[in-house]
Amino acid sequence: MLPKINVMLSLIDDTYDSYGTIDELERFTEAIERWDVIVSDDLPDYMKLLYKSFWNVYEEIEQAMIEEGREYILNYYKKEFKKAVQAYMTEARWLNENYIPTTEEYMRVSRTSCCYSLLILASYIGMGDKVTENIFKWVTNEPKIVNGAANICRLMDEIVSTEFEQKRGHVCSLLDCYKKHHGMSREAGIQECQKGVAIAWKDINRDCLRPTEVPMDFLTRALNFSRFMDVFYTDKDNYTHAEGLMKTYIKDVMVDPIPI
Repeated sequence: MLPKINVMLSLIDDTYDSYGTIDELERFTEAIERWDVIVSDDLPDYMKLLYKSFWNVYEEIEQAMIEEGREYILNYYKKEFKKAVQAYMTEARWLNENYIPTTEEYMRVSRTSCCYSLLILASYIGMGDKVTENIFKWVTNEPKIVNGAANICRLMDEIVSTEFEQKRGHVCSLLDCYKKHHGMSREAGIQECQKGVAIAWKDINRDCLRPTEVPMDFLTRALNFSRFMDVFYTDKDNYTHAEGLMKTYIKDVMVDPIPI
């Protein structure tokens, strides 16, 4: 289920970043808030297709959770999905208004728009009896390990992808925020991002070394999301430019997997 949700979020993110008008995006956001397939009738044709795809994925999750007797998961999923789309909408408004937020405001919104809380939650779906409602309460309550993973995702992305995104017309970057509100050069801003990554790793390691009520299986999934950023963003934006290294990795996993 996680890959389907990830693909769906990527399509929606691209729509907010590059394709929708501000009016269309407001209407799409409202449709997600109402969480009803009928409301898609008010959307432009290309958004109707997007909303239908989103709804099909949700119905698949819903059916699986009903069969498992875990309908409570749906409420947490809806809450996190709506938060992600609201963050996308906030960023779209920033772009439309040429608004550059403070660094604190930027990180608060962009930490949500990277969807790590939602994706980590989704990775727990299907884990059977190991998963309890307390786990979903925990993951949606911004624990340090989840926030740390989201910070690593956002900050490493900022370091390698800013120039390309600004050329194509994109919401302001964290480096823009550092420049406007702190007078920092690009190089100094990158150093601040690197410091933020180091702090986030300390939070993650601390939670992994001192696990409390959350079993290590669940902490490890959050940890692995952080580790994966080294694949995506160590030297360049391999998420956006997937024709090289990522193409090889995808082929190795999906086409030529190691037999077990």
